[in-house]
Amino acid sequence: MVSDLGGADNCSEAEKSLVRRASMLTLQLELLEQKWAQNGGEASDKSLITYQRVANSLRRILESIGLKRRSRDITPSLDQYLRQKRKEANGASLDED
Repeated sequence: MVSDLGGADNCSEAEKSLVRRASMLTLQLELLEQKWAQNGGEASDKSLITYQRVANSLRRILESIGLKRRSRDITPSLDQYLRQKRKEANGASLDED
């Protein structure tokens, strides 16, 4: 989720807090789903109500932090680019021998 927000450097502490909460709610939903799967798909009314409440809370948190991915610049610096090109050229010359 932090990656979807552009990485840890682009997230506020509030966003990181919401991501932690969203992660916990996601885990709880998956644990409920696992219980149901182990029980042949049977779910009690109480567990369905709990699931619905948790899923709605998760949706609201995700809406708060944004459901869209944010792009971040992954263009290498000139130095990184030149270093990579030198590395590739040296590897190619070793392969030619």
